Amino acid sequence: MHESERHRLILSAVQDRPVVSVIDLVNLTGVSEATIRRDIAALHMQKKLRRVRGGAEAIAPPQFVGLAGRTFAVNETIRIKEKQAIARAAVELCADGEPIIVNGGTTTFQMVHPLASRRLQVFTNSFPIAEHLLKHSKNTVMLSGGVLYREQQIILSPFDNDVTRNFYARRMFMGAQGLGPLGLMEADPLIIQAEHKLIGQADELVVLVDSSKFESRSSLVLCPLERIDTVITDEGIPDRAAAMLEAADVNLIVAPLGAGQQEEEAAS
Repeated sequence: MHESERHRLILSAVQDRPVVSVIDLVNLTGVSEATIRRDIAALHMQKKLRRVRGGAEAIAPPQFVGLAGRTFAVNETIRIKEKQAIARAAVELCADGEPIIVNGGTTTFQMVHPLASRRLQVFTNSFPIAEHLLKHSKNTVMLSGGVLYREQQIILSPFDNDVTRNFYARRMFMGAQGLGPLGLMEADPLIIQAEHKLIGQADELVVLVDSSKFESRSSLVLCPLERIDTVITDEGIPDRAAAMLEAADVNLIVAPLGAGQQEEEAAS
């Protein structure tokens, strides 16, 4: 990743929450800690952010503190081809008429394009997913109630007796910040709380993660590997990660890049 692109991502991240750690920025950019520390020092000298112990903060921190983790706008630009391939494979699991839950995230958002020609009952806590499907498909869309978090573009409710409890789904499709031996990991307690409710409403849990998520870690575990039925990822999945999923009896689907383009060429 070029220096100017790293600086853009770093400056976007520090506007998202009060303090961003070096480790968070390493996960965001995919470069070394030493490189991130040099970037922080350079941006500090340029008075674009403030260097603090273990990370960086904005010169003018946001008044509203959002959720932990990268913003939707930043995440949306990362590993886009892998996310599109994963999303296509996810929609192939669905049959018209089925009720499904699609959790908010930039990988699950890519499901909206193959869903455009389908007719399903879709429950989501993602504002952009709901908006796109309402405008560009004939799917039935149900949106959860609660507070809209602008940075992640998701709606979370603090109440246990919300509309989530009234929707049953054949499958739930969701992403995650990381996936490791302990299970699915997320960065914010509010996300954990909301996703626990959604998971409880689905027969099967299908996790959509690009291969970089097997290297990512967080301090919060959402659910153990044994709760996951299927993982869909790209061809970059490490062998040890594939072995980990096999040992946990998790079905693994590897989505080949460019499959959609090949199908379009064959049909033309």
